[in-house]
Order: sequence, then structure tokens, then C-alpha cells
Amino acid sequence: MSTGHSSTGTSSGSNSSTPTNAGTVPDKASGSGSGTGSGRISTFKGQERALRANRLGTSGLLLSVLAAGAPLMTVAGVMPTVYGVMGVVGQPLLYVILGVVLVLFSFGYAEMSRHVHNAGAFYAYIARGLGPTAGAGASLVALLAYNAMQVGIYGLFGFEVSGLFATYLDLTVAWWVPALAAAVLVGLLGWLKIDLNAKVLGVLILIEVALVVIFDVAFVADPGKDGVSLQAFDPDALTGAGLGTALCFCIAAFVGFEQAPVYAEETSRPNVVVRRVMFLAVGLSALFLAVSAWAISVAAGPGSVVATAGEQGPGLIFGLTEDRLGTTFTDILHVLFVTGMFAALLSFHNVVARYAFAMGREGLLPAAFGRTSASSGAPAYGSALQSVFSLVVVIAFAVTDDKPAGDPTAPILRLFTWMGNIGALGVILLMAAASFAVIAFFVRRGAGGAQAPRLVASALAGLALVAVAVYTVKDFDLLVGAGPGSALRWILPGIVGLTLVGGLVYGAVLRTVKPEVHARIGLGNEAFQLEKASRS
Repeated sequence: MSTGHSSTGTSSGSNSSTPTNAGTVPDKASGSGSGTGSGRISTFKGQERALRANRLGTSGLLLSVLAAGAPLMTVAGVMPTVYGVMGVVGQPLLYVILGVVLVLFSFGYAEMSRHVHNAGAFYAYIARGLGPTAGAGASLVALLAYNAMQVGIYGLFGFEVSGLFATYLDLTVAWWVPALAAAVLVGLLGWLKIDLNAKVLGVLILIEVALVVIFDVAFVADPGKDGVSLQAFDPDALTGAGLGTALCFCIAAFVGFEQAPVYAEETSRPNVVVRRVMFLAVGLSALFLAVSAWAISVAAGPGSVVATAGEQGPGLIFGLTEDRLGTTFTDILHVLFVTGMFAALLSFHNVVARYAFAMGREGLLPAAFGRTSASSGAPAYGSALQSVFSLVVVIAFAVTDDKPAGDPTAPILRLFTWMGNIGALGVILLMAAASFAVIAFFVRRGAGGAQAPRLVASALAGLALVAVAVYTVKDFDLLVGAGPGSALRWILPGIVGLTLVGGLVYGAVLRTVKPEVHARIGLGNEAFQLEKASRS
């Protein structure tokens, strides 16, 4: 049974080639929902081609998207790198600036989520704004980017778990053993109900954030030799040879908030919950990241933090906490560092599964991916696809690893670094494209004047994100630790570029060969409705 539309009443969006026998009605940019003016989303409860509705509320969705950011992994991994390798003392201010950019982005993106409900959020928005062919290109980039970010974390996860075995159990375990075990467990959880997944993520993320808050307070209460200083928020501190590279690292720390619309079909009130969660996630992330980065600079000293982080790397945080909170707390922190990564793995897995589901439902992937599990309502085939991808990539890096156990080359310097930065570049490009798609969506529907403030915000955010993408490509050799003459500086970002081109070509071919599939790109549940209507 449909909760929103009848079998012949659906929205055609901007797709002029939508079959006329589908009984469509035009979009209304001023409405609160897609298709009808009721504000309800057509979820087709009980159908195998639909995600189960009413699974997530504000808290469940917020915790799910925040988990992707892996707060402790960001604080212990990203922040010391930005300080030590890139020499940017003004890292806390950088998070504030990027937070403002992403808030500007969210004004248009969140408004778009009220009009287009689709588990393939990024590509669906781009399709509805810039056309189905652009949407097809974006869909493959999204699938690549989130898969890459997810599988890259297995390298860091496996390395850290093997380190824990060596430290506390005196056991030598290759990094790929715990990585593969985690991939299997994540795959199993991905088949379960999303609200159960949200509870698992919620517990892990709340404990993780609590520990970070505790050591932030300890750092400020017991500052380094420079005392409690606000130097890190001085614009003059935004210097350093790696400032452009730091932009990519720092914006990647926010990744997760943009995933909220992916779960729109599974929320209780999508028109309210999704936009609320997006702004909460951006605001809380900016505050959390800026305060934590500042607390680290206070504990190490603004004048010493670059040198100290350069020497100790990720060990900086654990050294600072051991001095102030003792060995037991630091040991707990090491364990929670690992569980936080597991939460991020599960969060990204769920997102990839839903993108694959959305693509299957609209004909961009085989139809099997557009079906859900009868028992849990989860996108089972999409989940399986992500698990297979993870297992294949981890095994490939394991087979080519000829270093002894405990060497970080394969799991950290290659798997985690290469895949993570490929994913980050893809997400930055998707956000930039979505910003301009929002403008096109409302202007083409005659709502440009009514939405003018949001469209200006989207334009500013889009330009800023394009600048970040340019810096990212320019400094990709620094991001992946390759020399200026290394082919990796072009090969790795080239993977994103080739995926985009391949997707655009795929979309163009569909437009010619399968116009009915091309017309449905970005329609979500409406594509399912069109299919039903065309068969009636």
C-alpha cells in the first residue's frame, strides 16, 4: 500500500521523457513534499522495492550520520597530521571557516531534501537539478567515493587492532585478519534493521564523544608551557606550506552530515527530521572539531604543537592523555579508538547499500539491487555489494603486502591513505555539484525569487567547494605521501575523473538506448510508481 500517492499520481520532476501513461503531476517547488502537496513521502510500505518507513527519528538519524565522522579517529589521526605534517597552527579556525561554508551549503541542500526524497541523495538532487545524465555521472562517483572511504578505514582498523593484540596479549596478528573479520561483521549488521544499526552506532558514538570531551577538559585545565592561549584562532595562524592540503583533510572530518537525506525514506517525518539533523550535525561537528583542535594546541603549546605532532604523529593524543589522565584512561582510549572506527565502517556501509539500492530501483544497476530484505526492510543486495567490494580490496592489499607484521606501509600509507583521499575528493565534488543543482532546480521551477537567500548561499558554498577540490587535486601528492614526480598524484584523482566521465557516458547511452530508464533517474520511489503505472 502506498502512503503518499495512488498508483497513477506521481511526480515527473523535470524529466520531459517521462512516459505519458504514468499519470504524472508536475513538481511544485513551494510544496513540502515530492509529488503530492501533502508533505508525506510515498514509501510503499511492505513492498520489496521500498525501504521501511518510520525507522529513524531525530536522535537515531543524528547518531548514524555523526558516526561516519569517527570523532576519535579524527581527533587522534587527522588533527596531529594537520599540525605536524602541514604545519597549520590555525587548524581550529579552519574548522570554524569550513563549518560556515558547510552551513551555507546546507541551506540549499536541506531545502532540496524537502522536495526530493531519495536514498540516492547526491545523485538524485543533481539529476533533478542538472538533468538525468549528470545524475548518472554523480551516481557512480557517489558509489566510488563512499565505498573508497569505507574500505580505506579497514586498513587503519586492522593496523590498530593488530597493535592492541601485540601490546596487551603479546600476539602477532597480521593487519588484514581483523580487517577481514570486521568486514564480515559489518556485512552481517548491514542486513539488519536500520533502527538496530542506529542503536549500535549510538552507543559507540556517545561513549567516544564523552571520552574526547573528558580529555579536552583535561587539556585546557592542565595547559602546556604557553598556558591557555587563543593563538590558534588568530587568522595569522592560517599559514603553512600545507594549507591547501589541510583544507581537504579538515573538510573530510565533516563527512557524514550530508548523508542525512539518504535515510529520508526511513525517517518518521522526513520533511522535518532530515533538515534538522543536517544543521545539528554541521553545527555540532564544527564546535566539536574546533574545540578539540584548540584543546590539543593548548596542551602541547601553540609554539610547540607543530614540532611535537611532527615527532609523535597519532601518538600525540595518547601521550597527552597519559600525562594528565593516567594509563588506564589511555588504554580505554585505545580501545574506543578502534570501536569508533568500527562505527564509521558500519555507517558508511549503510550509506553505500542505500545508494546501490536507489540505483537498482531506478535502473542504473541491475534490478536486484533495488529490492529489500523481506524480514528487515534493509537493502540486502546493496549491502552484499559493499561487503564484496570491501573484501576484494582488503584481500588485494593483503596479498601485495610483503612487509612484516606491524609495518604500516600497506594498511595505513596505502589502503587508508589512498582510498580515503579518493573518497574525500569524490564527496567534495559531489557537494559542489549539488550546490549548483539546487540553484538550477528552483530556478527552473520558477521559485528562484522565493528561494533567493538559499540560492545565494548555495552559490557561495559551491564556489568555495570548487576551490577546495582544486587545491585537493593540486596537492594530491602531499595527501597520499607521494613525491612530486610520482604517477600516483594523477592516477588516484584520475580514478574519480574517469568514474565521472564513465557515468556521464553511461547516462548519455541510456538517454538514447533506454529513454524510459534515463527519464527515471533521480525519481526514487516515483520510478517504482511509474513502472507500476506503465504495466497497468
